[in-house]
Amino acid sequence: MKKSVAVLLAAGLLAQPLIAAAPPYTSEAPIAYMKDLSSGAVLYDKGGETRMPPASLAKMMTAHVAFRLIQKGELKLDTKFTVRPETWKQWHGPQAGSTMFLSVGEQVSVENLLHGIVTLSGNDACVVLAEGIAGTEQAFVAAMNEEAKRLGLKNSHFGTSNGWPDEGVTYVTAEDLAKLAEATIVETPDLYKRFYATRSFTWGKTMGGSDIAQANRNPILGKIAGADGLKTGHTEEAGFGFTGSAEQDGRRLVIVTAGSTSFNGRATEAVRFMDWGFKAWKAQPLFKKGQTVETAAVQMGSATSVALVAPQNLAVTLPRTASANVQVKVVYTGPIKAPIAKGQQIAQLIVQTPDTPPQIMPLVAGEDVAEAGIFGRLWNGMKSLFA
Repeated sequence: MKKSVAVLLAAGLLAQPLIAAAPPYTSEAPIAYMKDLSSGAVLYDKGGETRMPPASLAKMMTAHVAFRLIQKGELKLDTKFTVRPETWKQWHGPQAGSTMFLSVGEQVSVENLLHGIVTLSGNDACVVLAEGIAGTEQAFVAAMNEEAKRLGLKNSHFGTSNGWPDEGVTYVTAEDLAKLAEATIVETPDLYKRFYATRSFTWGKTMGGSDIAQANRNPILGKIAGADGLKTGHTEEAGFGFTGSAEQDGRRLVIVTAGSTSFNGRATEAVRFMDWGFKAWKAQPLFKKGQTVETAAVQMGSATSVALVAPQNLAVTLPRTASANVQVKVVYTGPIKAPIAKGQQIAQLIVQTPDTPPQIMPLVAGEDVAEAGIFGRLWNGMKSLFA
């Protein structure tokens, strides 16, 4: 029988955050957090669990909820929602912050509203989308909070669809924002690529009748190779914040910075931080997607064992100058009881090096294993006995 996760927890191996021994770096941002999605390693954590107002970073959750509805077939990109006069009045003009420049009574597709949210950071676009999907903004916000629970965002709560200041009702942490970004990238990859890397978007008219084109404020697009997301945010209360992601040579990083005092300061730190993440760290490949890492014993199943496979390419993250001596172990609570579904996470790969704390990665079942009937159990028991 393999060591169970409970045993490792009791030994203290999983009790602490998995923060790798970092090459020297000092962030200019009051809050800074970096995670390597390839290995699950946290490469930098400065105030990652500190609650803070998200400003427009809350719009990541609005987009994520919409993406999941689209993926499940419950919402279509070509569905159109009408801009209510009351919504237009509330979210029109300089006092309403970032805007898509929607017009009262205008019918706008879900696709264009999502561009208005992700690329333009339109407060008006968020509310129109929320009302169109759920009837009222508050009903949509309830769905945002349910999704936050599903994702395990333990220190986040949403009070609006656009992150507008609400006397502390809405709050997040950098760690939770990184989890949210990861969920969007992993769970809805096609929609992530379709919307988050858009450099600019044109919507609305000036008083003179000219089209209004606005650039994406993402400071790493075009500055960092492989940059393709995510979102900026700013209010007087929150300062200048950013959640970003980039992929290079199959290695994807997510960063969060918050509390910067200027637009330019946020941009400079975001580029410097992401650049450090790729240059100061390296990935050592371990297993390819679909590769069998080990087999696990099955109890009361149609088979006596099941393959434990890598759900994606797995690698360990190491400082550039670190030792390449890597030890891996597979842990699960076993034998694993049937039924087991193909792709179900049933084990973990624990990776240890001389230079870093453990890095933990999921392993999934390589095939379905049905629950055996009485004769199947007897037959498997006899095989095990003679083996």
